[in-house]
Amino acid sequence: MEILRIILTVIFAIDCVALTAVVLMQEGKHQGLGAISGAADSYWGKNKGRSMEGGLVKATTIMAVLFFVLAAVLNLNF
Repeated sequence: MEILRIILTVIFAIDCVALTAVVLMQEGKHQGLGAISGAADSYWGKNKGRSMEGGLVKATTIMAVLFFVLAAVLNLNF
């Protein structure tokens, strides 16, 4: 069981570093004055899920869930 704990700890550390990097790579959520004139409804606004920003949001969600699951598992005394 100690080997499993070491492997999970290494995965947890890698996830922490990767999650930090992905969050720092994201752009801010403020839309500025573009939201007033309707610029947010452009092609890039509608297809954001297919862009790099959409991929970063999905990666952040997956890594955050993995972070919480690994934190809970590593906190168990097995």
